[in-house]
Amino acid sequence: MTASVIEPDPQWEEAGVRLEIDGETAVVTLCNPKRRNAQSPAMWRALAAIGRVLPGSIRVVLLRAEGVSFSAGLDRAMFTPEGIPGERNFLQLAAAEDKDLDETIAGYQEAFTWWRRPDLISIAAVQGHAVGAGFQLALGCDLRVVAEDVQFAMKETSLGLVPDLAGTKPLTELVGYARALEICATGRWVGAEEAVATGLANLAVPATELDDAVRDLAAALLAAPRSAVIETKALLQGAAGRSYEEQRSAERAAQARRLRDLAGIGD
Repeated sequence: MTASVIEPDPQWEEAGVRLEIDGETAVVTLCNPKRRNAQSPAMWRALAAIGRVLPGSIRVVLLRAEGVSFSAGLDRAMFTPEGIPGERNFLQLAAAEDKDLDETIAGYQEAFTWWRRPDLISIAAVQGHAVGAGFQLALGCDLRVVAEDVQFAMKETSLGLVPDLAGTKPLTELVGYARALEICATGRWVGAEEAVATGLANLAVPATELDDAVRDLAAALLAAPRSAVIETKALLQGAAGRSYEEQRSAERAAQARRLRDLAGIGD
């Protein structure tokens, strides 16, 4: 697989996102460091589009960001009367009909939801600030490797809003209800040590080692047969919604598929 398989849309990079393909790995880079990778609807459309066009051969997606911060969150221009050119500002969104507003937010969420799909594993490499939408984008991934200078924060409540970019469920699953509530309601900073201790991050490394650490993790994930990784991910993703007996049954069914596949007699 070569990078020529996908023709990147020039508008993606204009929106602050770059896509590169390296064999079975896709690298998605937030590339507007001068704005600390502040997010806009245009960036969300680009991220959602990338999720739709990734080749089926991709097994691992790395999400990284240029500059000192992963993402400072939503572009504050959305809060101003002028807004972002070509986009509706918050006042216009608030005045929209219920169906229109719901569909608009659902469209924004598409940028945050495809990272956990069953056929791939996504890793966020997070340095500096990951605020609001930036925090939720990192939460959208399966795994997080953070720099020792990372600072997560969910600032929506301080603005009178709620986190609505699909981040509340993974946050609660990772750190538990009580801590998730406290993090969201207070908007406080969560550093690297706490992130690792609570399961929010898998690993913390010096900032200079972040890219190498993520690449090493990607290589380890690629070392196992793809079908076995996909089956395992499905087992783990569904575990919370199954009883103990249901999970045991799911394990047996998955193993039967793997054994028959390895023996060359699968469907």
